[in-house]
Amino acid sequence: MTKYIPIYAHRGASGYAFENTFEAFEKARKLKADGIELDVQLSEDGVCFVFHDISLRRLTGVRKLINECKADEIKGYRIGRRFLRRWTGKRIRTLEEVLDWAIQHNMSLNLELKESLLDDVMPFIQLLKKYKLPEGSHVSSFHDELLRTVKLYYPNMETAIIVTKKFEWDRLNDMSYINAVHAHKRYYKQQFLKACEVAHKPMRFYSIDGAERFLVSPHAVVVGWITDYPDRIVNIQKRGIKSR
Repeated sequence: MTKYIPIYAHRGASGYAFENTFEAFEKARKLKADGIELDVQLSEDGVCFVFHDISLRRLTGVRKLINECKADEIKGYRIGRRFLRRWTGKRIRTLEEVLDWAIQHNMSLNLELKESLLDDVMPFIQLLKKYKLPEGSHVSSFHDELLRTVKLYYPNMETAIIVTKKFEWDRLNDMSYINAVHAHKRYYKQQFLKACEVAHKPMRFYSIDGAERFLVSPHAVVVGWITDYPDRIVNIQKRGIKSR
């Protein structure tokens, strides 16, 4: 291994604690992750929450969309296992709470903007004005229109497009509002690595579990691993650096 690559804990250390909770974020910090990947959704009244799904059902049991609920209602719900969440469930956190925590611990953030912000991204834009994010923080999304808006208001903010099967790789050179590419590990192939190298756009890969052979000697274009198990990747990188 020729260089250390920053490790982002996917929704926190979600392999060990419930996703997008302070418990998962604290676990990631204790496991020596360099940053946190988290999801940003918007309430009906314009408050940013850290939550993955647009539907509340999977994690809270409530059959509503998050953008159909006001902030006070969302704060009353609990995330957890189906029959235990009433007593042991964790509160859905606002993005502002998590930003305060990240700054306190100097933990860089990968802020993934989700579909509820397509109707109104300005609450997120306005919230960012209040903060100086830790070094290495960036904004990512499947929705390039959100990234365009972020770049318009914050030209120095790193933006990353999350690619899908429909992504047109030959457009990369023309996407001046995109700084980086985030991709599932199945896209760790020469054709995609080369496309990013030519476009001068670094890559981060997600769904990393520690079994991947390319972790030992990654391509030069790679600048981040996104994983549920940050300790596994930390240990692999430590072994690789010691063996140099």
